Amino acid sequence: LGQLIAMRYGSIPVVRETGGLKDTVIQFDRSDPDKGNGFLFYEYNAHEMMYAVKRALSVYENLREWRQLVYTAMKSDFSWTRSAGEYKQLYERLQKKK
Repeated sequence: LGQLIAMRYGSIPVVRETGGLKDTVIQFDRSDPDKGNGFLFYEYNAHEMMYAVKRALSVYENLREWRQLVYTAMKSDFSWTRSAGEYKQLYERLQKKK
């Protein structure tokens, strides 16, 4: 939940790729800057975490990229309306396969 609140207010999460964090934080990628909303690391160790922090800092140093990242994070939609719509589409696809 903390990462969702952070993104809503323009803070960029740097998180371990696990559980709900993995489901809500999308790795920022310079080749597709409109999709990412944070930075992830998988292995539970200081080296991997530091590497993720360094990636975040390199984006922070580029004002245009950072602003795009903050904008994307702030507009991330994790509402129940969106989630319910996705479930509805899934159920409809499954019914058609019967």
